[in-house]
Amino acid sequence: MGKLALAAKITHVPSMYLSELDGPRKGTRQDAIDGHAEIGRRCRELGVDSIVVFDTHWLVNANYHVNCAPHFKGEYTSNELPHFIANMGYEFPGNPRLGKLMAKVANEWGVETLAHDATTLGPEYGTLVPMRYMNADKHFKVVSVSALCMAHYLNDSARLGWAIRRAIEDEYDGTVAVFASGSLSHRFAQNGLAPEFAFRIWSPFLEQLDHEVVRMWQAGEWRAFCGMLPEYAAKGHGEGFMHDTAMLLGALGWSAYDGKVEVVTPYFGASGTGQINAIFPVTPQDGAAIPKAQASAADGYTAISSRL
Repeated sequence: MGKLALAAKITHVPSMYLSELDGPRKGTRQDAIDGHAEIGRRCRELGVDSIVVFDTHWLVNANYHVNCAPHFKGEYTSNELPHFIANMGYEFPGNPRLGKLMAKVANEWGVETLAHDATTLGPEYGTLVPMRYMNADKHFKVVSVSALCMAHYLNDSARLGWAIRRAIEDEYDGTVAVFASGSLSHRFAQNGLAPEFAFRIWSPFLEQLDHEVVRMWQAGEWRAFCGMLPEYAAKGHGEGFMHDTAMLLGALGWSAYDGKVEVVTPYFGASGTGQINAIFPVTPQDGAAIPKAQASAADGYTAISSRL
């Protein structure tokens, strides 16, 4: 039997990479980098051998997908923000066994999932940026999960998260951490205003909404938060329609989760978006609160409604 040892919601803002480089942004994201380093330190302390990242920059249009190649190495330039991340080198080991177990159990739970181990597919920067600061020594094996889900239900993402926990605890021989790699509100500054909003949130409404969500997390108000997640994803411009957050909460027990979040890097603004590094303590759960699979629009919020 394996162990899910640590869970977290993490930032991956590309300005963290700029913060390393000489220029006007040098050092400006050191708090976020330090937060990643602290989470990596705690993973080592807990004996984690593998990290699973729910990556809101991996866009998929059908099924859920797991990138579990045996090894990752290359240079990455962001097609979204090539002036922020250009020619960034990366290398770390993968974990085909864990990735294939995750996909197997997800399918048993009725969530169509494909594992890709014999692939040339490289990770997106929702995985690459955190691993740069948590895993520079290649200590952890890494598995990346698609979390920019264009035609998917949040309920199914929650079920995927629970299935991943079951794969870890029931069938994997090792210790794992899971990360939801994505922002809170994700309304980018309008074109031409990005420099003005480099360290700000796009609107007072979104900033206050995010602060209330962080308060709920710290207070452990999970039934209320899970109930509002579809509307928060829509009205709060959640990154990746907040499928990463649904996966994370699914792994933790959904609305029955009883942990209280520890903020590692306090909430901050980046190009209009709201960011945080926060640890969600893993507590014993039986999965009773995991939502049912959604088969039709009549079952609740559809993928389209989460984008309105």
